[in-house]
Amino acid sequence: MISTDTGTSRLIFALDTAGGMDETLHWVDLLKDHVGMFKVGKESFTAFGPALVTEILARGGRVFLDLKYHDIPNTVEQAGRAATRLGVHMFNVHALGGLEMMRRTVRGVVEEAEACQASPPIMLAVTVLTSLSEQDLHDIGFSVPSVSSLVVSLARQAQDAGMHGVVASPREVAPIRAACGKDFTIVTPGIRAHTLPGDDQKRTRGPRETIAEGADYIVVGRPIRTADDPVAAARTIAGEIESGLKHRDTSHMSRNIIPVGG
Repeated sequence: MISTDTGTSRLIFALDTAGGMDETLHWVDLLKDHVGMFKVGKESFTAFGPALVTEILARGGRVFLDLKYHDIPNTVEQAGRAATRLGVHMFNVHALGGLEMMRRTVRGVVEEAEACQASPPIMLAVTVLTSLSEQDLHDIGFSVPSVSSLVVSLARQAQDAGMHGVVASPREVAPIRAACGKDFTIVTPGIRAHTLPGDDQKRTRGPRETIAEGADYIVVGRPIRTADDPVAAARTIAGEIESGLKHRDTSHMSRNIIPVGG
């Protein structure tokens, strides 16, 4: 079992692949001792359904169910209850679904976990997708001073609703931490040591600096999946996470992580 407070435990591998179930589970078998969690997103969940989550759990892996629920409050609450019964360790909703949607989901998940005699999964709210730039938000119709201001506003609302934390770009980690405090979990995709060909992530940053600024978990997909040696790539990123944690220690910054052992 991976320790719950190491560089490895804070690394989440984005499992979405273009192959079949066997190829997907190959990545689980290859990386289960080198990452803390597997992110199952829309691509893989649509292809394989709950069976994929069950297979990951059977192999000793942990699951971040990244389906970004966004619907009326009752629908999202019921989805959250189902995710709890499925045994995931983390799942997310869209903060733009509103305060009531998030509050209902939190309440339903806590009740469901109690009924199952289990710990509730970590509940996160997605703020602004890392593929969106400030210009994109203006094109959609948001009249906000900056991406960061919208992200912080959504993070505060998620915290008020009782969510454990948020999913946010690496560039918004510091302002969220300042606004929401040390006990608020921040999960960060868009982690890149360098630009990748055809990359659609816009607000990116490296692993070490993202953790040093206050992120709790980072999500990495293509930089590991496309590496010549994926295991070595995962170990390198875990090492960068450790370095970022040490920087936080020396800077007297508080660390926060919700154990994912369940």
